[in-house]
Amino acid sequence: MQQFIKNNDALGAVNRGVPCESGLCTLCDSSCKGKCETWLSCLEGRKMLYPRRYSHATSGANHFTSVGIGYHGLRIQGYAYGAKGIPENLTDDPDDCIFTNVDISTEFGKEIKTKCRVPIMTGALGSTFIAAKYWPSFAVGAALAGFPIVVGENVVGVDKKSELKNGRILKAPELERRIEYFTRYYDGYGAIIIQMNVEDTRNGVAEYLIEKYGNDVIIELKWGQGAKDIGGEIQVKSLEYAQFLKDRGYIVDPNPYDPIVIKGYENRAVTSFARHSRLGSTNIHSEESVREDFMNSVAYLRKIGFKRISLKTGAYGMENLAMSIRYSADANLDLLTIDGAGGGTGMSPWNMMQHWGIPSLPLHAKTYEYCSILEQNGITPPDISFAGGFAREDHLFKAIALGSPYSKLVCLGRAPMIAGFLGSNIEGTFHPERKEALSGHWESLPSSVLEYGKYPEEIFSQWESVKNKVGKDEMKNIPFGAIAMCGYADKLGGGLQQFMAGARKFNLSEMTRDDLITANRDTEEITKIPFMTEALNDSALNILKS
Repeated sequence: MQQFIKNNDALGAVNRGVPCESGLCTLCDSSCKGKCETWLSCLEGRKMLYPRRYSHATSGANHFTSVGIGYHGLRIQGYAYGAKGIPENLTDDPDDCIFTNVDISTEFGKEIKTKCRVPIMTGALGSTFIAAKYWPSFAVGAALAGFPIVVGENVVGVDKKSELKNGRILKAPELERRIEYFTRYYDGYGAIIIQMNVEDTRNGVAEYLIEKYGNDVIIELKWGQGAKDIGGEIQVKSLEYAQFLKDRGYIVDPNPYDPIVIKGYENRAVTSFARHSRLGSTNIHSEESVREDFMNSVAYLRKIGFKRISLKTGAYGMENLAMSIRYSADANLDLLTIDGAGGGTGMSPWNMMQHWGIPSLPLHAKTYEYCSILEQNGITPPDISFAGGFAREDHLFKAIALGSPYSKLVCLGRAPMIAGFLGSNIEGTFHPERKEALSGHWESLPSSVLEYGKYPEEIFSQWESVKNKVGKDEMKNIPFGAIAMCGYADKLGGGLQQFMAGARKFNLSEMTRDDLITANRDTEEITKIPFMTEALNDSALNILKS
């Protein structure tokens, strides 16, 4: 497809091989020296909205229409007049209707509204070691930029230092570390969401959270994700750790207690073990039973004190999609995240990512349809977050407009993690004594970074903004990856403001599906959004014939 190009010479962005629809490389390596568009955005912020070599070059789009079904088959509608959603303190005067005045803040929730400065959230960052290693950058960056971050499943279960007894958590140092990094810089925007799967439920994660943190956290039930249709997994290389996880009740493959496997490990033929979570609801065989079980789970969480509850579901078929929407509505959940196939931040099986589940655009288009049906029947749909292959500001606009008015956020999985990788690599070159602790890979700054400067203040566009927010003395505690995260958020926010201003929408709540058109007939058929030459054609003919 024309959409998926390896190099973007206008921006100076480069991918290895053919990139995903998100624009990220298929394999995003934490040691990467650049430079995809997201990588560059972490350094340059909103400057990455514009082509490079200004005053020395001109640039033009390298495609017009796209082939096939996907978000690349949507285009953003622009208008030559009007302005909607202007802030109360402004007028429709051109001096006020500028893109920097577009309000991209959002909120979600029922009884308690969770406010966000930008309409994004992270994917679930759970028991994968990459999430643990770069967590300070992810959490501090999310708190400073003002968007929710999700602690994924199994964090307590894989923590060697956690202590469990009879289904109760006595100690959970890694989970506490995750929460504390975010709350230290939390200023009323964003949230920390803690996810639960089968093992987390057995381990008493919900009870531990409500007793220690109350409603400072949001708890999330998990049905699945877009990366795979089995439970979450990680890979471990130590036989001892594999046996520890087996003793904790996890599925470990191959069996680390099998004498044949142990011998293979000693011979270095077996070099790693995969730890898997269990499938949920295997003892439930009807939709009615699933509903009863789900409502009972939510009722229990409310009984022990949780006021904010969300649900994450994956790229299942239409029946499961309808169930997730209807149950979330009936249970008055605060948020439903719907993740299309097929990505993943961990070690999801490759061919499962390639061939399982419903891709994002068809799944999200059906979400809008089903939410509309609920509303027509007098049932308020849940607030929605769309996930699955998003990384750019045009993705944010398209996803929010496609699901409007139900979609409130866009969930970004792999993209914001790049900020943590890049920032940690840079920080490690300035503090080699801490490079290992930072999980930095570089011995010195590569040329791809040196072209932006030699010092952090030069390299990161958001350095001064973060320093102004936290204070000069506190800057020594801010991970460079968090500053990179703010650069990425700045680029997304500025780009979204520009798209919205062009659509004459100065508030997210004003966005509608009318702000989108389709670039090919396949995408038109799936989304029911008009083909580009047919949108507003009746109005055009009236003008010509009047």
